[in-house]
Amino acid sequence: MSADKVALVTGASRGIGRGIAVGLGERGWTVVINFRGNVEAAAECVALVEDAGGKAQAIQADVSSRKDRDNLLAQVLMTYGRIDLLVNNAGMAPRQRVDILEMTEASYDEVMNVNLKGPFFLTQAIARNMIELIRDGVIDNGQIINIGSMSAYVSSTSRSEYCVSKAGMAMMTKLYADRLANEGITVYEIRPGIIATDMTSVVTEKYDKLISEGLTPIRRWGQPDDVAKICVAIAEGYLPYSTGEVINVDGGIHIQRL
Repeated sequence: MSADKVALVTGASRGIGRGIAVGLGERGWTVVINFRGNVEAAAECVALVEDAGGKAQAIQADVSSRKDRDNLLAQVLMTYGRIDLLVNNAGMAPRQRVDILEMTEASYDEVMNVNLKGPFFLTQAIARNMIELIRDGVIDNGQIINIGSMSAYVSSTSRSEYCVSKAGMAMMTKLYADRLANEGITVYEIRPGIIATDMTSVVTEKYDKLISEGLTPIRRWGQPDDVAKICVAIAEGYLPYSTGEVINVDGGIHIQRL
């Protein structure tokens, strides 16, 4: 592929985002690594992408902030003049797991702003620019990948705000896929299951037991690289006649079993 293609991966300093960034770097992409606060982790990710053979730049921005989103997009376009791929990966779990009957509005608002409102409006802004870039012949097409979660359909009443945010992202994927298909932009949702990241580290013992007992047909933890492989396949153009597609990366947990 052309080495000048540019991907923006939000929340890319650690976990799934880092895996995606490195995977794209291995294919020669230029990767903009968005991060919210961990400067050291972002710098490590830049080094990993470059070691893998890509180019990388870290840009700090909170996707839940309109000002930060505007600045992020402006910096990408000013530096590279193009954006071929957006990966909406940034997300957070509630700061405390509490029963749905005790959840606060403050927690709901924070999680929804980061997990749904931010990606929704970042996608809106970037899609508008992608349309112009395609019409001007700068890029051939655009791609948007939303990193959802099995929590879009699996109830977790101790983190209900997270589940609602991911269910919203599922519809967001359909809406943008429908609207943008005729513009030359395809939209996908990758729906991870139990992936070994900082977010799941607090429940390692719980999920070790459940996985060993057969919660997932594939009896192991998922790894960030499992998600990255799907992102790379999409980015490299292996799903050209698909949009609005949901790809489960969950060890088969979505399969209803008796």
